[in-house]
Amino acid sequence: MRILLIGCFIFLAGCSSPHLDDYKTTTPALNLEQFFDGELTAQGMVLDYNGKMTRRFTVEIQANWQDNLGTLDEQFIYDDGERSERKWQIQRHADGTYSGTANDVIGTAKGASSGAAFYWRYQLTIEMDDGPIDVTLDDWMYLIDEHHLLNKSDIIKYGLKVGEVVLMIKKQP
Repeated sequence: MRILLIGCFIFLAGCSSPHLDDYKTTTPALNLEQFFDGELTAQGMVLDYNGKMTRRFTVEIQANWQDNLGTLDEQFIYDDGERSERKWQIQRHADGTYSGTANDVIGTAKGASSGAAFYWRYQLTIEMDDGPIDVTLDDWMYLIDEHHLLNKSDIIKYGLKVGEVVLMIKKQP
């Protein structure tokens, strides 16, 4: 009985997930190459599986595109003083999809956009007190206006949501 209930829960959770097509008529349309070009700043927080904030951070981002290849150099500063860096190499493909790699990303991230939204999925190694763990991030970005983008990432381990990252990114004029 317990296995049946768990299976139903997982099935229903998968049914309620947003899809890119849900956003095809939303505006303003997100142009990744245009928004992620130049200097950006971000403030964010990490939430545990109960929704409790566990960390806050700021990010300074230097981004640029050369044809269909983008680089995002992200410098993280956490509220406890820890610093880290992630450097994305992103490619836009002819079909409008994106792929990317970064120093702490396992394999290749894959994504696409529709209307004001961008969906990006990848595996990431996170350092924990008892050692590193590999998780999957379901990363959704929503363009609010030409200078602001909201980012919500579900952190998934063994198919279950174990945390969340919420981030506000501001494009500098």
